Amino acid sequence: MQRRLYFLLPDIDTAHQVVDTLKRNKVSEDDMSVVARDETQTRDLPEPSVTETSDLVGSAERGAAAGGVTGVVAGLAAMAFPPAGLAIGGGLVAATGVAGAGFGAWASSMIGIRHDNSQIEAYENAIEQGQVLMMVDAEAERVAEMERVIREAAPDTQIEGTEAQK
Repeated sequence: MQRRLYFLLPDIDTAHQVVDTLKRNKVSEDDMSVVARDETQTRDLPEPSVTETSDLVGSAERGAAAGGVTGVVAGLAAMAFPPAGLAIGGGLVAATGVAGAGFGAWASSMIGIRHDNSQIEAYENAIEQGQVLMMVDAEAERVAEMERVIREAAPDTQIEGTEAQK
């Protein structure tokens, strides 16, 4: 299982040092992301994806759940009160549930993409003050090694936390 490490670095130069050290320790750039103030030049550092910086995934999951429940309830209501004497079976309940989940996921993801990821929001003040947030994905058994490597590259760095990745 993968874990994501979150840590703040004092500046962009330190971020370069950490990225270089992680690369030397066989960490792929795809497993690293750097978030800094908009005016900070980060184009030569690993950039986060939309799913990392927005609430896209969480919103889609919540929307699918809510839409699925709504669709099932609508299907059950159609079965209990069939329009114009139509015979409606259980397939309609399943179909409305699936359609509701799909619509809910789509609609919620359109909203979620405009909102910041709650994990990154926690570091917003530090980022605005010039610090750099770095995220590194590592296999669970490599987390201690990655923490050691990060501290070697930037001794004053505090690993802020880890979370399980899907």
